[in-house]
Amino acid sequence: MKKPTYLALFFAGIAPLISAKEYHVANTGNDSNNGSHAKPLKTISAAADLAQPGDVVTVHEGIYRERIDPPRGGTSDKNRITYQAAKGEKVVIKGSEIAKGWKHVEGDVWEINIPNDVFGDFNPFKDLIDGDWFRRKGRDHHTGAVYLNGHWLTEAAAKTNVFKPTGKTPLWFTANKDNTSTTLWAQFKEVDPNKEMVEINARQSVFYPSKTGINFITIRGFTLEQAATPWAPPTAEQIGIIGTNWSKGWIIENNTIQYSTCTGITLGKHGDEFDNTSANSAGGYVKTINRATAHGWTKENIGHHTVRNNHIAHCEQAGIVGSLGAIFSTVTGNHIHHIHFRQLFAGAEMAGIKFHAAMDSTIAGNHIHHCVRGIWLDWMTEGTRVTRNLLHHNGGNADLFLEVNHGPVVIDNNIMLSPFAMRINSQGAAYAHNLVLGKISISLRERRVTPWLLAHSTKVGGLAPNVAGDERHYNNLYVNGPNFSPYNEAKLPVWMQGNVFFLDAQPSEHAKAPMLLTDINPDVKLIQKGDSYYLEMNVDSRWANNPNSGWVTTERMGKTKTGNKAFLQPDGSPYQGINTDYFGKKRTAKIPTPGPFAQVEGAKMSLKVWPQH
Repeated sequence: MKKPTYLALFFAGIAPLISAKEYHVANTGNDSNNGSHAKPLKTISAAADLAQPGDVVTVHEGIYRERIDPPRGGTSDKNRITYQAAKGEKVVIKGSEIAKGWKHVEGDVWEINIPNDVFGDFNPFKDLIDGDWFRRKGRDHHTGAVYLNGHWLTEAAAKTNVFKPTGKTPLWFTANKDNTSTTLWAQFKEVDPNKEMVEINARQSVFYPSKTGINFITIRGFTLEQAATPWAPPTAEQIGIIGTNWSKGWIIENNTIQYSTCTGITLGKHGDEFDNTSANSAGGYVKTINRATAHGWTKENIGHHTVRNNHIAHCEQAGIVGSLGAIFSTVTGNHIHHIHFRQLFAGAEMAGIKFHAAMDSTIAGNHIHHCVRGIWLDWMTEGTRVTRNLLHHNGGNADLFLEVNHGPVVIDNNIMLSPFAMRINSQGAAYAHNLVLGKISISLRERRVTPWLLAHSTKVGGLAPNVAGDERHYNNLYVNGPNFSPYNEAKLPVWMQGNVFFLDAQPSEHAKAPMLLTDINPDVKLIQKGDSYYLEMNVDSRWANNPNSGWVTTERMGKTKTGNKAFLQPDGSPYQGINTDYFGKKRTAKIPTPGPFAQVEGAKMSLKVWPQH
C-alpha cells in the first residue's frame, strides 16, 4: 500500500479546522435558515442540532427562552463545540416564560390560571423539591418560581399567607385544579403585574445535555437564569441551570448564572435507578462510588472542566456543585454570592462551591460571600489546592469546610473574614499563608470510615477512619477567633510553625515557637467601593518579619498518614515552596512573610483584593 505523503498528512490534520462552521442565531432568524450571518437561525437548540466538532455557535443580542440539550460535543480540547454570545451583545437564556393575564383579587393579591398543557411534560408548579439529605422544614417546596422584573418572589407555606399584608418579601402560592390547570396567587405590591415583566419557571434547566459523555463544549458570555432545578445530592444526577452531566473537558466562562431553585453550575454524576435512595442506607455513598466506577469514572473519561470568571448568584442550594464529576478541574476567578440565602428549606450540599471527590483540582481566586457556606470539600479531596480565594460574610457553617477527607490538600493564601472561618472534620491538609479572622471548629469524634484514592487516580485504595490530626499549619495569620487547643487531643501528629496569633487567638500545644501578639490588634477591615473590595490592616514589624517563618515545600509537608501520599500540585509537580502570594506575585524573601501577601510595608496597608487584577 502506498504511504501517504507529508502533504496529505498535513491537509488531513487541518481538515477539521477548514471544515469548521460558524452558525449564527438571532431573534429575527428562522430555524429553516442555513445559520449564516445573513440568514441566522432563531433558536440555539436548532444550532446545537447542526453543530459538529470544531464548530462555533454565535448568538446575537436578545432573550431566548429555551432549554439547550446539546446532542453532541467536541472530540478534543482543540476540536470542541463553542457556544458564545456575540461580542459586545447581551444574550440572555431563560428557563422561564412570561405570565400575562393576571386578575386582581384583593389588596396586593393577584391570580392567574394556567392550563397544564402549556407546561408540556414538565410542570415546575407540580414538581416538589426532594431527595437524599433534603429537609422540608415541615412544608412543601416547588421547583417553580415567580419573578417580578427579574427578581424572584418567595413561595408561601400556605395560601392564607399570601392574603396577609405584604412584607419586605412578597409571596406566591400555587395549587392544581383536577390536574388540568395550575393556579398561582402572588403579591404584587402597588403594581399591575400585567404592566410589568412577570415570569414563571417553565424548564428544569437552561443548558444541560440529557445524554452523558457530551464532551468538550465551551459556553461563553451568556446570562443563564430562572430555572426549576431539582435537589442535587451527591447520590443522584445533578442538574443545574447549566451542567456537564458526566462528561469531560467543558469550559464555562464569563457567564452570569443566577436564579436557580437549587443549583447554578453542576459538574456532577450520572443518573441511575439508585438516585436519591442512599441517604439512609449503610455505605450509601460508597456504593454510589462503586457504581460510578462501573459507569466510567476514570481520569480519561470524566472531569477536566474549567469554570472561570463567572458571576453566580441567587441559587438556593449551591453555586457550583459536583459529585465525582469535578475531578481534575479548575474553578477560578468566579464571583459567587447569595447562595442558600433565603433558607426556606434545609439539608446538606449547601455552599458557594460544594464538591465530593475533588481529585487534583484547583479552586483559586474566587470571591465568595453571603453564602450559607463558602467552600465545602467532602469525601476524597486529594491532590487539590485551594488558593487565593476571598471569603467573607458567609454564614455560620464557615468559609471553608473540610469533611472526612484523607488528603493531601493544600489550603494557601486565602483571606477568610467571616465570623466562622473553618470547620475541620478531616485529616491530611496543609494550611499555609492564610489570613483567618473567624472561629475554627476541629472535630475529634468523627466515626465514619471513608475511602481514599490512589494518587492522581479515581481508583479506591481503601477505607480508613477519620482520626483527628495529620494536619500542618505554616505561616498563617490567625486573628482573635481561631482556637487550636482541640488539637491537643488529636491522635495523629499536628505540625504548626511560623504562625502569628493575634489578640485571643490560641495555638495548640503542637505549635513550635508560636508568635503570640495579644497586645496587637491588626484591625482587619474589608471595605467595598463600587464593585471593588479593599483590605485594610495594621502592620507591625514583629509579625511581618517572623523569624520562625519558613518555606512550605513538598518535602516539609511530608506525606499523609492515610495512603502515604506526598503533597503535590494538581499537575503532579512538587511544591518548591508556596512561592506566590494572594495576587500571584513571587515571594522572594529568604524568610517569607506570614499571611497571604508577599510584602507588607508601613504601619497600615490598604490593598485592592477584588478584582485581583
